[in-house]
Amino acid sequence: MTNQSTAIQATTRQQKAKTRLPFASVAANFVLISLASVVALPYVWMVLSAARLPDEIFTNPFGFPTDFTILFQNISQAFKIAPVRQFLTNGFIVVSAILLLQLSIAIPCAYALAKFRFPGRSLLLALVIAALCVPIQVPMLPIYIGLALTKQLNTYFSLILPFVISPFAIFLLRQHFMTYPDEIIQAARLDGFTEFEIMTRLMLPGARPVIAAFAVFSITTHWNDLFWPMITVSSLTMATPPLGLLYFRDGDIGANYGALLAGALVVVAPMMLVFFIAQRQFIRGMTMTGLR
Repeated sequence: MTNQSTAIQATTRQQKAKTRLPFASVAANFVLISLASVVALPYVWMVLSAARLPDEIFTNPFGFPTDFTILFQNISQAFKIAPVRQFLTNGFIVVSAILLLQLSIAIPCAYALAKFRFPGRSLLLALVIAALCVPIQVPMLPIYIGLALTKQLNTYFSLILPFVISPFAIFLLRQHFMTYPDEIIQAARLDGFTEFEIMTRLMLPGARPVIAAFAVFSITTHWNDLFWPMITVSSLTMATPPLGLLYFRDGDIGANYGALLAGALVVVAPMMLVFFIAQRQFIRGMTMTGLR
């Protein structure tokens, strides 16, 4: 009888848990959808406003556009008023160069910190972690003075140089490389693999989700960066997309907010596309490194 009552109680608890589960799932989805709606609202408003005439933006700010051909007219006008293509080209060059250089430095550094034993390794790792705590604005003044003395301001070099070394990338990849079995690496060395071959042929294929996650961080951060370009760039031809929007605002566009928002939409669209393409790898990379 005791066993029967225990089984009945366990079955009852399971049934209650099953009935609570759908409610919890619905509540969680409701909260997530509500938060996503709040985050997406400015972007939706930007798209809707870019598809209106300037006077409609203020008279009916949250209304649905009646003619979406106005959106393409505003985009066309934005490209005519400001050199949007040049802004986008500069942005692609800068973020691509920064990402490639960051990975070229971070991957071997992370591999060495994760799998090599040498004097000072703990100190180097501590310095990497300490560098994560230093805001990027702190070393900007000496870097700016050095670039000014060497007459490298207003160049791609000046836009790329401060971000070539990424302590975050080194730490992120090091955490992933630490999970790779040492036995496989030792076996590869016995088979005649060089350290470069071990790193590129064994370690990197499994690190693709982590690299994709970091790439999303790096590309969005430097694409949206306004602080450093405002300091180093003084010409319209070298402006990055966020800085270009400031020139766009201060140019001959006047009160045509529809074209201004269309230009902002064109600038934001590549980053949204990058995230949608890499979102699955991005989530895998975050879970693999233990970050939340």
